[in-house]
Amino acid sequence: MADEKELLAAQEKETWANERRNRLPTFREVLARQTKPPVDLFMFYLFLQREGAEDVLDFWLDVQQHENLCRAYFKDLKKAGKSVKDEWPHYYDFARRRGSIYGTVVGIPGAGKRSTMSSAEVSEEERQARNEAQTSQQGHAAGGRATVSPRASGVPGSPFDWKGPTPVNPDPFQRGYTSPSGSHAQHGSVTPFSGGGRFGRYSSMAKRLSRAPTILPRDGPVSHAALIASAERIYGRYLVPGAEKEIYLPPSLRIHSFMLSSDNPPPMATGPGLGQGKEEYEMEQAALAQVPDMFHSQKEYVFSAMEQDAFPRFLRAKAFGNLTPVSALVRLVLGLLSLWIGLSTGFALIFLDIKPKSKRFFLFIPFTLAILFLVSHQYELDPILLLVFNQSETTPFRTLAVREPYVKKLLVGRAIWVSVLVAVLTTILTIIFWAVPGHRL
Repeated sequence: MADEKELLAAQEKETWANERRNRLPTFREVLARQTKPPVDLFMFYLFLQREGAEDVLDFWLDVQQHENLCRAYFKDLKKAGKSVKDEWPHYYDFARRRGSIYGTVVGIPGAGKRSTMSSAEVSEEERQARNEAQTSQQGHAAGGRATVSPRASGVPGSPFDWKGPTPVNPDPFQRGYTSPSGSHAQHGSVTPFSGGGRFGRYSSMAKRLSRAPTILPRDGPVSHAALIASAERIYGRYLVPGAEKEIYLPPSLRIHSFMLSSDNPPPMATGPGLGQGKEEYEMEQAALAQVPDMFHSQKEYVFSAMEQDAFPRFLRAKAFGNLTPVSALVRLVLGLLSLWIGLSTGFALIFLDIKPKSKRFFLFIPFTLAILFLVSHQYELDPILLLVFNQSETTPFRTLAVREPYVKKLLVGRAIWVSVLVAVLTTILTIIFWAVPGHRL
């Protein structure tokens, strides 16, 4: 039986590998580190950095790490022979009533939810890719900027459409707030995440947590305090109004407050503490029970936005070209300069009637450079860089080898087309200037 499973797994892997040779990678494959340059996670991170939207991917990866930490916590309980129902009854009750992405892990029948990339671990390579990308872009960062792309998006309400600070909704439960439509009275309810009067605490918390390490050290079994610290870190980094890496979320997905503190984590299933009322204890435990699934809806929204908006543009840029926008702009300038030199020299040879006429054939040098640079700018593809060196740019004038098979096939085909186009246009332009009769002015 075990041999049959291994054989089946090997056949599925081989089938997947053969299929991959004839198509572009999916977004899930990129996030799972199953692709190679120039369409890997590192290049996607650099692409988002150029658009000022890398915080969106950072948020997804940090939430994925948070979910993996929660999954490890539940597995540690299972290994210790403990029951989630006994150790964390409020979470068990919450998962049984509302569902949870850890339903299969904790053994709650029918409580499982679909999770985007839920089985994909955030590997050390992913974290290294982000660190390398951040290091390579330090020299290109200039002043403050929005945390998401200024480029317009085709996806309504996408994080990539945001052009300014997050328009945070007023807290309906904050003192002095009045609902303009009265809908709060019909639909709103007090939750542990909508308590008022907490924004002053979060402004300082955001500054403290924005520089905290993403990866939590694990010397032993994961504690519930580690889960709170992970959730607090994500909230302080991305969701607090004015946070350094604040991302846009639609009003229905915004979290207005986080009442727990990793410095003083509440105990689980021990009853109200000294001087603590029953209602306060229940709210605290309800908030704690939501920590594992707290950011899952936001993560799914961000995943969908990246998949529909940023990822198609990333594929267009990297699977069909090998230049960055800055490098392409430099080629445009060089192309126009070379074209001016070629045309000036050509007209000088014609109107000075320089003999012999065959000297005009040397015009092919500036014309070749001009057309090569201009066509490379138009297609964002340098055929020499690809066909001779098999390189694609990561940041301006920094390159790495093209290793994804199908992408390489696409790029080689386009590079050959660009080379033929450059040769034809150069030949036509050179022959025209050679054929024009000289006339000395």
